[in-house]
Amino acid sequence: RNCRGNPNCLVGIGEHVWLGEIDENSFHNIDDPNYERRKKNAFVGLTNLGATCYVNTFLQMWFLNLELRQALYLCPSTCSEYVAGEGIPKDKDYEPQTICEHLQYLFALLQNSKRRYIDPSGFVKALGLDTGQQQDAQEFSKLFMSLLEDTLSKQKNPDVRNIVQKQFCGEYAYVTVCNQCGRESKLVSKFYELELNIQGHKQLTDCITEFLKEEKLEGDNRYFCETCQSKQNATRKIRLLSLPCTLNLQLMRFVFDRQTGHKKKLNTYIGFSELLDMEPFMEQKNGVYVYELSAVLIHRGVSAYSGHYIAHVKDPQTGEWYKFNDEDIDKMEGKKLQLGIEEDLAEPSKSQTRKPKCGKGTHCSRNAYMLVYRLQTREKSLTIEVPAFLQELVERDNCKFEEWCNEMAEMRKQSVARGKIKHEEVKELYKRLPAEAPYDFISLEWLQKWLDESTPPKPIDNTACLCSHGKLHPDKISIMKRISEYVADFFYRRYGGGPRLNVKALCKDCVVERCRILRLKNQLNEDYKTVTNLLKITVKGNDGFWVGKASLRSWRQLALEQLNEQDEDTEHSNGKMNGNAQNKDESNEEKREEEEELNFNEDIVCPHGDLCISENERRVVSKEAWEKLKQYFPKAPEFPNNKECCSQCKILEREGEENEALHKMMASEQKTSLQNLFHDKCRPCLGSWPQETDELYIVSQFFVEEWRKFVRRPTRCSPVSSVGNSALLCPHGGLMFTYASMTKEDSKLIALIWPSEWERIQKLFVVDHVIKITRTQAAGADPESTLYTSEPQLCPECREGLLCQQQRDLREYTQATIYIHKVVDNKKVMKDAAPELNVSSSEAEEEREENKPEGEQDPDFNQTNGGAKRQKVSHQSFITYQKQGIRRSTRHRKVRGEKALLVSANQTLKELKIQIMHAFSVAPFDQNLSIDGKILSDDTATLGSLGVIPESVILLKADEPLADYAAMDDVMQVCMPEEGFKGTGLLGH
Repeated sequence: RNCRGNPNCLVGIGEHVWLGEIDENSFHNIDDPNYERRKKNAFVGLTNLGATCYVNTFLQMWFLNLELRQALYLCPSTCSEYVAGEGIPKDKDYEPQTICEHLQYLFALLQNSKRRYIDPSGFVKALGLDTGQQQDAQEFSKLFMSLLEDTLSKQKNPDVRNIVQKQFCGEYAYVTVCNQCGRESKLVSKFYELELNIQGHKQLTDCITEFLKEEKLEGDNRYFCETCQSKQNATRKIRLLSLPCTLNLQLMRFVFDRQTGHKKKLNTYIGFSELLDMEPFMEQKNGVYVYELSAVLIHRGVSAYSGHYIAHVKDPQTGEWYKFNDEDIDKMEGKKLQLGIEEDLAEPSKSQTRKPKCGKGTHCSRNAYMLVYRLQTREKSLTIEVPAFLQELVERDNCKFEEWCNEMAEMRKQSVARGKIKHEEVKELYKRLPAEAPYDFISLEWLQKWLDESTPPKPIDNTACLCSHGKLHPDKISIMKRISEYVADFFYRRYGGGPRLNVKALCKDCVVERCRILRLKNQLNEDYKTVTNLLKITVKGNDGFWVGKASLRSWRQLALEQLNEQDEDTEHSNGKMNGNAQNKDESNEEKREEEEELNFNEDIVCPHGDLCISENERRVVSKEAWEKLKQYFPKAPEFPNNKECCSQCKILEREGEENEALHKMMASEQKTSLQNLFHDKCRPCLGSWPQETDELYIVSQFFVEEWRKFVRRPTRCSPVSSVGNSALLCPHGGLMFTYASMTKEDSKLIALIWPSEWERIQKLFVVDHVIKITRTQAAGADPESTLYTSEPQLCPECREGLLCQQQRDLREYTQATIYIHKVVDNKKVMKDAAPELNVSSSEAEEEREENKPEGEQDPDFNQTNGGAKRQKVSHQSFITYQKQGIRRSTRHRKVRGEKALLVSANQTLKELKIQIMHAFSVAPFDQNLSIDGKILSDDTATLGSLGVIPESVILLKADEPLADYAAMDDVMQVCMPEEGFKGTGLLGH
């Protein structure tokens, strides 16, 4: 271990790595490229691109189907250069155009590549699969076979065109027999795999028997007989007519659980034999129906939505079994299938059923989801040659691989050579590292980097260790090491940097200052007692000094902080070593913050730099006490007790008192003159037009609120001098509101004024625009025929633009709050809190308004005594005013049973249901959501399109409560992967 406080200790700084013999492999971190090389007589693996193990297992199984591989090789290439006989250009990468070409190229690489594993990303990308999402392997197999059959059906060569049917297609018939007349109805259908139910079964043959079991059609399920011309009891069963060369048996391990509403995996053992005689199950008994096991596809994992897929496949040419696990391929011993290890890895719990004993030639598995049997034949296996153009592509890839191997080997060689040179350098220099006069100081951090084999050292940087005088700071000795001048010369010559710190680099000035600070620290406690006693003495005459009371209360703490700051001054100015210096902007900001804090006795300095006028904040201390304090605060402002207060502050104080009195008088006069404006209940309402007048005037509600604040608190709020009606008008000078909207949704933006009150407003305030509503009603006419006109008139264009903007704002929100209210027993709980919109003004609102930062006043109101200028207001600025100008809370108040969620307009209802699931523990399929009586059912629709706006309340009714959702992440997975292969190339046909 290194002694960090001792500059002479050079032990434990990383030298142990270099002393003694070193393995060459430690000089580099490059793996042996030959590890990536394919071994002799081994198969080639496939890279897992994230969650594509299910694809890899099928690719390996199809590759080892020699008839399928040979047929694919016979497909003609669409590569224009090859078709023209020109060969494939070397400077051009081969890009397969069809799914057959992708599969051709992939199979050619699997057959003749020199790589240990290859990348199937081209094939996966061509299918449009999501590499990060695991899909249903059985569904993938069905869809891909269907796509391949459709693609090959366009080929002219019958051996190619019919390969999928020859290899995988069989026939069965649905046979229905009428119990009354014995009429037999037969529906023949093709199959590519048999889907076998495994629930309640232990053996594969039992599953096949159940698949072919007779079914009775009785009661409501009776069969309509064409002969009897009526519904009759009948029996129905499946008869196997013909079987393919390759028999795919899908074991239905993944089933839908009605209790939980999602899929689950059946982890039950199923026994199966290596030889399967299908003759007992066939309608015609005169054929050859003995099959031998050729592949077992395994799903390792307990859940249907996670886990890992591997394949055990038999090599048809040698009869040996191999385990294909993405990049890794293992050969089974003794040409035997071994599933024991795979079963152990998937053990979900100790209470799991024990594995049954299996006889010779039989196997048991609780993870096998597909069994592949090949028709037993005595024919010799095929010998398949890769077509010339594919072999050319494979050789080109092999050349790239060899180049990469050579490049990696050369890099390893160079790293080893550099490491050996460094090894000799360290062994030689470390012996001469201990200091003998003359010597140099160098940072421990740099020395450690020099000895670190993983990072080459940068130039030496000693600036972080310098004091303000440009020499070695005494406090930095603990992170420095003293080395010999010989080694220092080598370091600076080899790596550069500086400045060099030799024997003369120690700073005497810093040592002296450190001693002074230490003395003051030791003396501080004694001086504190002395000053405390001196403050008890009453000062007589003009022999004292003014000191701030706050400064006196905290002078000892201020003195200690000041001494510590002086002690650590160089740390703030120099930062860290080797280029990690503190950011200049950050340090400047810290300095500014420190400068803003008041120093000793600055609490009684006025803004003009003189003695403040408030005597409550200061007191007189004796000359002796002041001299003691000056030792610690030599730069503190000094005010003898005969010093006069600041004359400018006295004038401003008098002016402020006069202004307060003036504001109080102004507020009292305005409140008396505008009583109706001050009280909401005295103001007219458009919804019930007063009979005593046919004219009403309009001002903005914001003007009313600002004026009320001033009237209530004239000393704390500025007077309002301008009405500011321009905010209610469009850029063309037209009114932005209709009469109908002013009685409803826009009523919160305007205030109605009596004609008599309007005359007084015109005398008291600057009126930029007069807005008037006039009622016209013929004598004896129907009240519904009453006309209401405004001056200025409505601007239809800008009104429509405003409405569009409002709707867009409601549909394009991000991170807005909505509320989910859970309905219990079909009883909707009424909201017990109304929006604050109907409240004219409240103390809380005034407090919020008073806390508003300076500079945020509305531009249309001049709050000073000067004249008011009309500002040009654009349509957009009006909208901004409408959003921000009205200081009234419209927030929904949560009630019991509600929860707030943050949502965006572009997220789908499905994503909202997942949020609700986490908040209420109600699965998405149990959620019934509604808003304003409208049912929300389209999971793919966005919240904006469904009319969900900020502050909306959505009602949630659960079909049935869930007792426990401990594994909530699993439930989320239930919702997310059900898209299946939607949007991929597998459904393109």
